Amino acid sequence: MAELDLEKLSIDPATIQMLKKAKADGIETIWDRAAAMKPCPIGAEGACCRICSQGPCRVPPPKKKEGETTAEKKQRMGLCGATAETIVARNFARMVCAGAASHNDHSRGVAKLFKETALGKAQGYQLKDVAKLKRLAKDWGVATTEGEGEDAKPRTKEAIALEMADKILLEFGQQDGELTYTQRAPKKRLELWRKYGIVPRGCDIEIVELMHRTHMGVDQDYHNIIKQCSRTALSDGWGGSMISTDLQDVIFGCPVPVIGEINLGVLKEDHVNIIIHGHEPVLPEMIYVASQEPELLAYAQNKGAKGIQLAGMCCSANEILMRHGIPIAGNYLQQELAIITGAVDAMVVDVQCVMESLANVCKCYHTKLITTDPRARMTGETMHIPFDDHHALDIARQVVREAIDNFPNRRSPVMIPEAHTATVVGFSSETIQYLLGGSIRGTYYTLNDNIINGRIRGVAGVVGCNNCRTTHDSSHLTLIKELIKNDVIVLSTGCSAMAAGKYGLLSPDAAKFCGPGLAEICETVGIPPVLHMGSCVDNSRILIAATACVKAGGLGTDISDLPAAGAAPEWMSEKAIAIGQYFVASGVYTLFGVTFPTTGSEILTDYLFKGIEEELGGKWDFEVDPEMMAKKMIAHIDSKRKALGIDKARERVLFDMDMRREMAEAAAAGEEQ
Repeated sequence: MAELDLEKLSIDPATIQMLKKAKADGIETIWDRAAAMKPCPIGAEGACCRICSQGPCRVPPPKKKEGETTAEKKQRMGLCGATAETIVARNFARMVCAGAASHNDHSRGVAKLFKETALGKAQGYQLKDVAKLKRLAKDWGVATTEGEGEDAKPRTKEAIALEMADKILLEFGQQDGELTYTQRAPKKRLELWRKYGIVPRGCDIEIVELMHRTHMGVDQDYHNIIKQCSRTALSDGWGGSMISTDLQDVIFGCPVPVIGEINLGVLKEDHVNIIIHGHEPVLPEMIYVASQEPELLAYAQNKGAKGIQLAGMCCSANEILMRHGIPIAGNYLQQELAIITGAVDAMVVDVQCVMESLANVCKCYHTKLITTDPRARMTGETMHIPFDDHHALDIARQVVREAIDNFPNRRSPVMIPEAHTATVVGFSSETIQYLLGGSIRGTYYTLNDNIINGRIRGVAGVVGCNNCRTTHDSSHLTLIKELIKNDVIVLSTGCSAMAAGKYGLLSPDAAKFCGPGLAEICETVGIPPVLHMGSCVDNSRILIAATACVKAGGLGTDISDLPAAGAAPEWMSEKAIAIGQYFVASGVYTLFGVTFPTTGSEILTDYLFKGIEEELGGKWDFEVDPEMMAKKMIAHIDSKRKALGIDKARERVLFDMDMRREMAEAAAAGEEQ
């Protein structure tokens, strides 16, 4: 096992404590493997082609000199003649493809559950948020009443949902036309997508076509490949992800602010500890219900436990935290460490970001590793309990019972770090709107007003994963603190939101880290400067919030006009690339850290970092240093403020209804142009 300087691997004291225990116990973690296995430099740059058996073909970067010879150019081609631009674009495209597939497949499962719930066939589930259901019905052209005039009667929520479900499910296999939710985008943005032919036709067709295009000998023009990348990514952001977020809100309830806790210290030695890990909240929702049942609580006490402690890991954690206040044990890089505490009786996993190494770690302790999804089996799993929404609550009870039965089998000394931090989460786009103006006047006018008057400099989305090639949580924390210090309010999801929570940034008390303008807003409204908006699929909430800002008026007529930027400073998954591409295609300046998968081609990278902005108004950028990343984001925000003419200090103005009406009329006029 490689010798590691543990203090440099993470800024989180709980993580460092567990790494020390892992070393003492002789347990290998992802950091040990990272030290022993260096990344392939050519593969990291996207310049290795392995889509046929004649390769792999590795394409070196061009030499830094003028007058490159023909022989030297040939050295930078694959055997079939594919250039570096084509090879790198194909590899980038396949990352977008896999990322979009993961979200759209998640969404399809939620849509099926939505229909089964409407039919009364999904055990334990119900249509909780009827108000949101009726709002969504308008988007899908579904009537909420039947009959006309005085004879009109409200339709049942089940009837509305059933008709809506059938329309939604058709979107996945749709072959022509435009995805319904693309109509939510600002009119100017939608027309731009139409101009460049990137409005997604359906959720599945774009993924299939992009995979075909990147087969050997098909699409060999990097512009054309990236064009289909954008179309595929948009089928995720304005398709699958947006659908799953909306339907999860209807079934499980739209998030509202709730207090929770985060970090490994939420585990309890005298309780049955169940970690729920993955990205689909369907089964975790029922595990939460089962864990509250008196019969199972009594069963746990009979086994010697004082109770049942649920804790989340990764994005399933975000979902149950913001709806039930269930604590989060940690983000992606902490999943092995949770088991190393010796206190976890069951690690229950579904899909995405689950390390195969969990099986080996579980064998060193008493933890049961329970897989629950037929798409995600694991060699070495303790047991597989396949999820079925017709018997969801019964399956959840079985999972909880397995964990309880395992409680007496603990054989390793338990060590639970003390670190855990209070958080305030649950800031859906609807919640933000309500907080800004109440149930009657709630709009994004208030946010826009404070951006215009300069109290809030701009808005940043900071999202994404952890990556063991950089110091755990450090880039997230450094970037976010630098942004809020400069009066930039932060919207966060996924593992990034968890990182913010561990260091107290998801609390109204974090106003002390803010510049004076943002601090005043946070103290007045009673919100944190970093708004936890949910899981990976919930990045679609940020798109909705951005669109609401445009429609509120005063900040331009398109998302690309907003003083806003996005970043994923510690990204590692293909989903992150898909998310980044749909933000770029939506008009957002988007920065990634750690590494970037197109640097093997200067031409393609230059197009993604500069050229694509001329077409779509958004662009990519890459920056390893989080402080420099913050400076770039702030510079971009300031440039947008200048373009809008709001870069000068202004006297504070209390907007009356006439002034608000003028803003709304100006925004509407811009929409019509």
